[in-house]
Amino acid sequence: MPHVLLIEDDTSVRDGMELVLRRHGHEVDAVGTGEAGLELLSRPRAGGIEIAVVDLMLPGIDGFEVCRRIRGRGQLPIIMLTSRGDDLDVVSGLEAGADDYVVKPITGRVLEARIRAALRRAGPVARTDTDDFAGLVIDRAGLSVTKHGTPVPLPPTELRLLLELSAAPGRVFSREQLLTSVWEHDFLGDSRLVDAAVGRLRAKLEDLPAKPRYIQTVRGFGYRFGPV
Repeated sequence: MPHVLLIEDDTSVRDGMELVLRRHGHEVDAVGTGEAGLELLSRPRAGGIEIAVVDLMLPGIDGFEVCRRIRGRGQLPIIMLTSRGDDLDVVSGLEAGADDYVVKPITGRVLEARIRAALRRAGPVARTDTDDFAGLVIDRAGLSVTKHGTPVPLPPTELRLLLELSAAPGRVFSREQLLTSVWEHDFLGDSRLVDAAVGRLRAKLEDLPAKPRYIQTVRGFGYRFGPV
């Protein structure tokens, strides 16, 4: 079962979540501060950690900064924990690099489902071809992206979103369709997940993110890839 890094400063919440995750068969490293979590990830054995679950409101280095530092090191999937589901907190966390979020209190079943969905996004995809969209090359077998020969590192959620959109250039996808196919959940509030991920993709892929060439908004409907 996947190895989870849990960063939560509330001892009772942390102990409860750790117990639930272990009951589901996970190996868990549970710590109470962002500093401790980042220190764990810097150790040689950190290669075994497959996903991070990070509370936003941490003492010292807060969850937003933890997300940014984890994302700066690589593409480890991140689920953020928030107490309020506040728009500003959620959007800021997603922009910092989180792949998904859950609002506390959360049941073990829901958390386990989100972890499994995040890890599936990091797994292989069915198609094995390579597409070249005017210099943007998407290797579906190698799960890699280059732009004019330069690698573009993408975390699993952004890569899955790009693969989904680019598989049908010109087709309009609603946010609800993308939530179902990429994030595997579709309740209304999560539309922010799609918008934030699109924003991060545009920042990495587009020459002019304000005038996107690859990932375009279709107002009132959703998003489409191209036409390039």
